Amino acid sequence: MGDQKFPRKTYSTPRHPWEKNRIDTERKILEEFGLVNKRELWKSQSLLQNFRAQAMDLQARLRTENPSAKKQFDLLIRKLSRYNILGEGASLDDILSLNLENVLSRRLQTVVYKKGLSGTVKQARQLITHGHILLNGRRVTIPGMLVERQYEDTIRFNPDSPVSDEDHPLRRAFEKPAEAQEEAKEEKNEQAAPVEESAPIE
Repeated sequence: MGDQKFPRKTYSTPRHPWEKNRIDTERKILEEFGLVNKRELWKSQSLLQNFRAQAMDLQARLRTENPSAKKQFDLLIRKLSRYNILGEGASLDDILSLNLENVLSRRLQTVVYKKGLSGTVKQARQLITHGHILLNGRRVTIPGMLVERQYEDTIRFNPDSPVSDEDHPLRRAFEKPAEAQEEAKEEKNEQAAPVEESAPIE
């Protein structure tokens, strides 16, 4: 088990740290998902590699019709389904075809942003770390927490937080422009709609 004072690292660093293509790709992912450092990215990569390693191991064992392998496969699919990474009827090929975005999109930070509770993905991180977000009725301050499918609809503003007020300046800053853009779009559609000509008066 090891000493609790010295926990094991939950990620592995790249073998070649100075590859330009990889660095550029990582920088884009950090910006897209609002990650604060590459350590968070590497943790998600290690989690993805763990899923793939289990799938490759099960692929060989299932050919021998091993009953324990079938049970482990069902548990793995159930776990991925619980976090809405894959569906219930997924196969080993579906697990092997997973990419990093599939895992990062299930982080609490990303889900909060996609639900429209923040204007940017970085703002979502700030709201979470400052205790403004509830998950299943509990305050969660970990942006990298994976959100289970059954709790996704329970994400909301903390009622004890000033941000829960719809007139809070922070909410008005990103909610009002979205409403104004939607109204402008509807107005544009109305103007583009053909005008029916009235029948001539005899």
